[in-house]
Amino acid sequence: MQAYAIYRLPHEDHATLIRQTEGDPLELQALTELNGRQGFVVAPFEVKGDQPVVLIQGETETVSLDSQHANGINERQSHPITDYYRVDFANYHAQLTSDQFRKIVLARCADEDMPEGVTPMDLFYRACELYPRLFIALVETPQSGCWLTATPEILLDGKGQDWRTIALAGTMKLEGDELNGEGETLTWSTKNIQEQRIVATYITECLEQFTDDFREEGPRTVRAANLVHLRSDFTFKLADRQRVGELLQALHPTPAVCGLPKREAFQFIVKNEHTPRRYYSGFMGPLGADETHLYVSLRCMHIEGGTCHLYAGGGLLKGSTEEQEWQETEAKLETMRRLL
Repeated sequence: MQAYAIYRLPHEDHATLIRQTEGDPLELQALTELNGRQGFVVAPFEVKGDQPVVLIQGETETVSLDSQHANGINERQSHPITDYYRVDFANYHAQLTSDQFRKIVLARCADEDMPEGVTPMDLFYRACELYPRLFIALVETPQSGCWLTATPEILLDGKGQDWRTIALAGTMKLEGDELNGEGETLTWSTKNIQEQRIVATYITECLEQFTDDFREEGPRTVRAANLVHLRSDFTFKLADRQRVGELLQALHPTPAVCGLPKREAFQFIVKNEHTPRRYYSGFMGPLGADETHLYVSLRCMHIEGGTCHLYAGGGLLKGSTEEQEWQETEAKLETMRRLL
């Protein structure tokens, strides 16, 4: 299969496969070019010449999910802080203490070996079984390479005129007896509450440019694998579906993966982050005439031959500490490490 995407929406019992049967996937150089188009979207964090928005177009088919793939899962030990993360953290945190940014997201990459005899499709099936409440997608195109994501974060979800997005930020790891619940007994820190509020305010300001008919509910605690986050839900009416590309241009990247002020934080990240993000913290999913399900590409890996490049990030505020932020990324990397 030259270019394909297979995905499973949260809680569904089947997957959907879309294959580019003729020609190459469409390459777009701006999110606004998605206006009026259909297909499976693979968008990077930063759109540029060698990192385009890719649109896979072709026939879709339903794929059944069996449960033969998910076995032999072991928790990994925490890894020590790397020198490059220490340098990046100090650099980013200095920007916060000097009030250049209200928030900025620091991401990193960790390499793991692909288990012998295991294929990317095996990992997809395993992720579907382990993470029933997450959006799971495996995508391969000549432009992007091969990516697997298991993400909790909706960027844009719509059917007809009824659309929704979420503000998802703040992270805590569930341990011991907490793993039996939904995180309802946990108490959130001021830092996490502030971080989530920043994202929710930003989304409100974006939506006001496109509709005056929207509603916010939350925040509430939601579970994603062995982590919990704070989430607010936004529902809104979008009368003109032809403007979806413009709305995506306004929303992406949200402060959940970038920072505030957005433009300055984005430029700082692109220039200073140790590992280029490529399609991590971009977004992917089906964009259709009737239904759209686009998710931020978090908890993901880039599969290159026998190496899996795992990505994770965390939102830094003035009160952030290096050790806490490193442990948050370790907890997020565990979502993909468990598959290996």
